[in-house]
Amino acid sequence: MSTFMTTGGGGMKVIQVSSSGFDNWADPEMLLGGEWPGGLTITTTGDSIGMGKIRYKKGWKAPELRRKESPKILRIRSQKFDEIKKACLEQGALWEDPDFPANDRSVYYSYSPGQSFEWKRPTEICEESRMFVGGASRFDIVQGDLGNCWFLAALASMCASKQGLIEKIISPENVFTKDYVGAFHFQIWQYGRWIDVCIDDRLPTLNGRLVFVHSANTNEFWSALLEKAYAKVNGSYEAMVGGCAAEAMEDFTGGLCETFKLTNPKKLPPNLFMVMRKASERNSLLGCTIDAVGMALESELANGLIIGHAYSITDVKQVELSGNQAEVYGRKENLIRIRNPWGNQYEWKGAWGDNSQEWQMLSDTDRERLDIRKEDDGEFWMTFNDFMANFHNLEICHLDPTTLSEESAAGKRKWEMSLHDGSWRKRVNAGGCRNFLDTFWTNPQYYFEVTDPDEGDDDNMGSAIIAVMQKETRRKKQMTGQDLLTVGYMIYKVKEPSPGPLDMNFFKYNGSAGKSTFTNMREVVGRHKLDPGHYVLIPCTFQPNEEGDFIIRIFTEKANNSSEVDEDTGLLGENDPQKRVITEDDVSEEKNIRELFKKTAGDDLEVDAFELRSILNSHFQKEFTFDGFSKETARSMLAMLDIDHSGKLQYEEFKNLWTELRKWKKIFKEFDKDKNGSFNSYELRDALNSTGFRISNSTFRCLVMRYSDRNGKIYFDDFVLCAVKMKTMCDVFNEMCAGGKTANFCLDEELLLLIDQGIVSKYIVQQSKLERSFSYMEKNTATST
Repeated sequence: MSTFMTTGGGGMKVIQVSSSGFDNWADPEMLLGGEWPGGLTITTTGDSIGMGKIRYKKGWKAPELRRKESPKILRIRSQKFDEIKKACLEQGALWEDPDFPANDRSVYYSYSPGQSFEWKRPTEICEESRMFVGGASRFDIVQGDLGNCWFLAALASMCASKQGLIEKIISPENVFTKDYVGAFHFQIWQYGRWIDVCIDDRLPTLNGRLVFVHSANTNEFWSALLEKAYAKVNGSYEAMVGGCAAEAMEDFTGGLCETFKLTNPKKLPPNLFMVMRKASERNSLLGCTIDAVGMALESELANGLIIGHAYSITDVKQVELSGNQAEVYGRKENLIRIRNPWGNQYEWKGAWGDNSQEWQMLSDTDRERLDIRKEDDGEFWMTFNDFMANFHNLEICHLDPTTLSEESAAGKRKWEMSLHDGSWRKRVNAGGCRNFLDTFWTNPQYYFEVTDPDEGDDDNMGSAIIAVMQKETRRKKQMTGQDLLTVGYMIYKVKEPSPGPLDMNFFKYNGSAGKSTFTNMREVVGRHKLDPGHYVLIPCTFQPNEEGDFIIRIFTEKANNSSEVDEDTGLLGENDPQKRVITEDDVSEEKNIRELFKKTAGDDLEVDAFELRSILNSHFQKEFTFDGFSKETARSMLAMLDIDHSGKLQYEEFKNLWTELRKWKKIFKEFDKDKNGSFNSYELRDALNSTGFRISNSTFRCLVMRYSDRNGKIYFDDFVLCAVKMKTMCDVFNEMCAGGKTANFCLDEELLLLIDQGIVSKYIVQQSKLERSFSYMEKNTATST
């Protein structure tokens, strides 16, 4: 660990630099741009330079600063309910949330409402405010003036579950009686982890009434407060307009949603009703929608149903008819109970509706068991056949294994889940779908196993459910206007476990073992039957060069070894021995360059960085159309071979450099297929592999950010500079680790290495822009592993 101190500006800054493996190396030009993977931790006193904590993370999961996670989400995580409550009790004040203020901006972000809301606390709206009145019920959810029926449909499904899901996300500390301070908190699942969301209880009202979701009981507020917490997570109330119930179902359970297109019967399970019935019995959440085809959203059909509208499925039953008519006696009928979140008279008017005659064909016992309610409450029953004829989409949210209680899960098969966090970045790994073979192979790759076949069948196949979810989509749309990407995935079988990154040739000559459709939904999910064996999953956007963050969840029946496909950075030697063959042209070229060296070197027969640059530019500018090697490249080339730090190269050292340059030149030309003096940044990994390097995912990302231009082009000078720095760092690391995996550097050794690579000097330049001076202090040993 090396410790540096910077002073000036807003006070002392302590910077700790810890190397943890050669993969940690990167150029410091990225430091202030947020792309420092080298284990750099910045702790500050006084005025911060705004970087926060940056940790090196291996893999495509970018460092926290690089991912630019929403500041609001970070602040949400930093708010602690116990601390808020304690402070308010000590001050005798009601809490006002500074991160979700009671103003119009928290409601609408794209326009100003025509009327001004009055924000009131429940205690100001009615007497004896309560979180729950008689527990959580689906009838507590009545939609307000916001197009978020999908959110309300999910809440109704949760209330219908016997799993007590509402109570799991709403803390029992949320009360209006003892120690009330106007603060409440809720558990919401966000992309693989639960966060505690704190809100104050000020709610938007008009004429003393709640504007958005509310309960049928005027003094019950759990649904309105939960809606506010979800609005805070997504950025505003308006951010919740439009969506699918599956999104909210997952955010309140951590579960996994499968979507069934009811209009495509060939792709539906042959026993769909039984699938729905078992899902309901296992406390899964179910929802359904009707597509708006040729009609306006939320238009009413003649049968009472609303198109472009989200409904919740609150029960699935099979009943036996017992009417007086001989043709129906003993016949079984499949029924589904559905609820419109509007909670009013807009209900199904067909068979088994509230006032239909079909109910006379059931016994009194069955009618009581089904809890028939003939009210204008938005809830109704219909047959499975009518359901299939009128609804277009079915959503089933299976509870995550960690969500199921031991009691409810007893005796039932549970899925094992592995989760990965990743990202697509332009120029690096946003390769697009298989249609773009040249870049498809650069997408993130994830290994998983299918170990045992399904229990209870004899087809010797295993099941895997794959889910790829885009992150923070609603907040991004509000902040940048970016809509959902069209994403999907492909699955390939491989011969061995944990292979290195698969290259373009693999995908060129191997077909997929499974794939998803590509969709612009937040999450794409697929269920696959696969032979036991080893597989690699490729999540991708449909078009290349589209950026986004994602999580992957892989569900299998047995625990599986799943990991990101990666490799350790190192210098292994050349792939192709033919690259070392010396031709007659090489001999002639070396003769010419030797004469030029002697002419430039002078009497001491040594060249410094400036003379080296002159020699190389006079030669390579005849071969390449470029501005010549920069001072930095010349200095780095000299440092690669200047072991005694004399600042000069003798001819034998220069000859070794020339051998490397000849090799790198040949490789560059192979990748510069159109002879325009550059190649695509997606090819940098292959190009470096050809020189004998192996590059980890995280290091490759940094190399591309450092050495390509904004259009993803790698030019000759940049390629050589990249190769020079990689070789120098590899050579030094291999020398210091003596065959092991850990190298120890004292502070002087580390500084010499960084200075040779131009890192410290560049860092000083960056710091000077902030009017800071540079010095070092305290710890004097760095460890690299």
